[in-house]
Parts: sequence; structure tokens; C-alpha cells
Amino acid sequence: MNKIELLAPAGDLERLKWAFRYGADAVYLGGEKFSLRSMAKNFTLDEIKEGVEFAHNLNKKVYVTVNIVFHEDDIEDLVDYLKKLEEYKVDAIIASDMFILDLLKENNINLEFHLSTQSSCLNKESASFFKKEGVKRVVLARECSKNDIVDIIKSTGIDTEVFIHGAMCMAYSGRCTLSNYMTNRDSNRGACAQICRWVFDLYDEKEKINDKTDFSFSPKDLSMLKFIPDLINIGVTSLKIEGRMKSIYYLATLLSVYRKVIDDCYNGTYEYNKEDELILERVANRDSLPQYFDKKPSVNEQYYIGREENSNQDFLGVVLDYDKNNKEIVIEQRNHFKVGDTINIFGPGKKSFNLVVKYIKNEDNELVDAARHAQEIIRIPSDIEVSKYDLIRVSFLNR
Repeated sequence: MNKIELLAPAGDLERLKWAFRYGADAVYLGGEKFSLRSMAKNFTLDEIKEGVEFAHNLNKKVYVTVNIVFHEDDIEDLVDYLKKLEEYKVDAIIASDMFILDLLKENNINLEFHLSTQSSCLNKESASFFKKEGVKRVVLARECSKNDIVDIIKSTGIDTEVFIHGAMCMAYSGRCTLSNYMTNRDSNRGACAQICRWVFDLYDEKEKINDKTDFSFSPKDLSMLKFIPDLINIGVTSLKIEGRMKSIYYLATLLSVYRKVIDDCYNGTYEYNKEDELILERVANRDSLPQYFDKKPSVNEQYYIGREENSNQDFLGVVLDYDKNNKEIVIEQRNHFKVGDTINIFGPGKKSFNLVVKYIKNEDNELVDAARHAQEIIRIPSDIEVSKYDLIRVSFLNR
């Protein structure tokens, strides 16, 4: 049995490289055309080529989204684009519009086809149909239960991809029209305005019935941390993290946790760790739950009467180098911290550790009491050697 794949989002070339450093087996990304998440930076063709070469040198994979709902005007240049993806040896495309499958066959384009979650595949009959049409992998709807996933895998044998972390949609994923209706930004073409996170007044016909309470109908986020062993045991092919517009800190944090959990499962050393849960909670500004996997969501899985989304400032810096002679860490600072603070340092494939900041030097080698300026280069002492691309965050001992 092949080891389950850990699949990460890549909003740009920088985040693609960070994803692979922190343990992703594959990434999915969007080009400048034909892709949802139009507000993300996305990839030029040259960047897709570079990203694929970078991935393949590591024996890892790149999937490209071609998953908008196509209008007539969108189809121009699509064949040439798909031919370029084939030329660059992209490992698969992710699409929801089935005409693309015929387009690949008609033009002898050799690209593996993964069915996007936009198609809301929830049952074995649907999965069987797509398999017969030539779909290699189905990205299952987030609304699938464990029993749904088991039935699909046992009945069809098709490769399955399951979301394990990230945002949820108040509708079936990809089928919301509120954004288009209210802002003329089409969620099915990559421009969702997240209307479900807005707050509203409630009316009974013409009479307003809420006073001081704002109403929303936004689902809480998804986290499948507790169910990774189940997903492995039932034969899921790929575990997918959502968030092409998220930061390198968010990406690295999630990947470091899920990579460790997956590897522990295969090594026979897995034990559920509450610290992992805390790390995932702190990197986000919304509550996250398993949602549909183990039961139907209830009022506890939704935001109905307002919420707080606090900006997370745990991310303190990126390690640029370690000066072995002076035993100092060279850091590019991201958020404020000061002498005397306890910080936490983590990196790919290593156990994190806490460190008390005994002094801080600025770029002029002057002692300062705090790191106040975003992206300034500073030094702090550490007897423990660290590596380039390790990250620094607030220690959980401080809270």
C-alpha cells in the first residue's frame, strides 16, 4: 500500500518551496487563467515550469487547477494552455467542467485528470461514473461522511482526495451564488466575497426581529487532526490542506503538524497529542472542527450570532542563518518581541524548542531591548544550533 499523500496549497512560487521544505508530498496551484482563487497571486507559465522542475527534483508532485465554471469567452487559449502544462510535465490538472476531459482526448494531451471538489462528489454512483469517464482521482466534497468515503473507495477503487484543514462553505462547496448576487463577484469563477461571513439583520417579512444581535450563517473551519489514522486506514489517497492565500507561517505550521502525525501513524508511534491541537488552534483566527466526517454538523459547528476573529501575531521571524562562532541566530523579524520573552523555534522534521531571549542585536551590532521593525535583520543568542528556514513563534508558555 502506498503511503498517503500530504497535499498543500501554493499561492505563489515562494510558498510552493516552503510547502516542500515542511513536508508536503505534492502541491496544488493555479495559473493566471482558468483557476479559482483569482485574488491569489497565482503562477505565470514560466513559474509553473520552475515549480514543477523544483518539485520533480525532490521526487514530489504539482497539480494545476483548471477549475472555474467555464463561460464561452473562457475557452479561448485553453487547449494551448493545457498543451503547455503537458510540456512542463505537470502531474495532473484539477477541473470540474467535464468537457475538459473530452478536450484532452481530442487533442491527444496526456494530462491526468482529477475531479475538483466543485463537482460535489458525495456518493459511489457519482464516483463510478467519473471513473468510467477517465477521471483518475476524485476530490471529495467536504460534506462527505466517513461512511460515504468508505463506500466510495470500496465500491469504485478510485483514488480519493479528502480535505483535512481549512475553510468551509455555507453551501455545498462551489455552489454558492450569494457573492455574485450581492457583489457581482462570482465564487464559481474565483472571486468569492465570503458573504456568509458578513453580519445581517433579521426580518419577519418587513419587521426587524433582531435587536443588538448580529446574525451570520458562516460555518466554522475544518480540522481533521483527530481522524488522520482513520483516513489512512480506510484507504484515502491524499490529504488536502486548503488555503492558497495563506501565509508561509500558516502553511509551515500546518504541514509540520500533519507531517509528523502521518509519519507517526506509519511508524507505529502515533499517539494523539493535545499540543498539536493547540498549535493548529493558535495559527488560525477561527474555530475548527471535524464538521461532517463523524456526524452531521449542528449549531456547534456554525457561527450564527457573531464572532471574534483576532489577528494572529504569533509569527515572530524567519531564521536566515546560524552563526556557529558566536552562537547566534540571524533572524528576519516579522512581529514584535523583546528581551526576556520566551520564544519557540520549529523547523522541518525536528522537535520544536523554547528559548529565552537574553539579548537582541540590530544590523549595526548594537544591543536593543526589542525587535520592533518588520523584516529588520537581528541576532539573538542560542546554544542550540538551528537551520535556515526554521521559523520562530510566540511560545505557548507565555499564554
